[in-house]
Amino acid sequence: MASGSQDVTSRRAARDSRAHDDRLIERIRDRDMAAFEELYRGYHTRLTRFLIRLIHRPTMVEEVLNDTLMVVWDRADSFNGTSKLSTWIFAIGYRKAMKALRGQDEPIEDKRAEERMSLDATPEEELGYDRRRALLMKAIAELSPEHRAVVDFTYFQEMGYREIASIMGCPVDTVKTRMFHARRHLKRRLAGDLPDWI
Repeated sequence: MASGSQDVTSRRAARDSRAHDDRLIERIRDRDMAAFEELYRGYHTRLTRFLIRLIHRPTMVEEVLNDTLMVVWDRADSFNGTSKLSTWIFAIGYRKAMKALRGQDEPIEDKRAEERMSLDATPEEELGYDRRRALLMKAIAELSPEHRAVVDFTYFQEMGYREIASIMGCPVDTVKTRMFHARRHLKRRLAGDLPDWI
């Protein structure tokens, strides 16, 4: 009984969230700056975390983030509602990040990446979790950008394979293959220090 009511509550919350996003993008289409600022605040942290994990170049993250959100402002009319607004926004962010990465001549190591990644841990989490998380972030950083994106979308953004495929512009089977290879790499690198979800 409790589980059923939780499911109903969860579905209602998802519907309310989507309805809110639909109203927000309508207002942005009408050039409502307050609506855009609300969207910016709502997506800034999630997009920043995603881009840091994907790009590994803090100096580039803010630029890609701003480019992504400017597309939302400038091309709000191109959102047709066939996906969730978050799917559309993350797809733009992913494409902008990949374009920025292709524009770089050679990889630049972010020497403070582990430091920044550990900021996600809350004070009440155990030290063992912090250690495993640092190891996990280091292992994820070794993946290609496409594989990192699949891991991030799946585990950090809690998206399904179909939504990820839509964002990345590839078949669902490609997403599954990338996840298979990413998980295999992470298992090999982390051995006995794996978090439960790998």
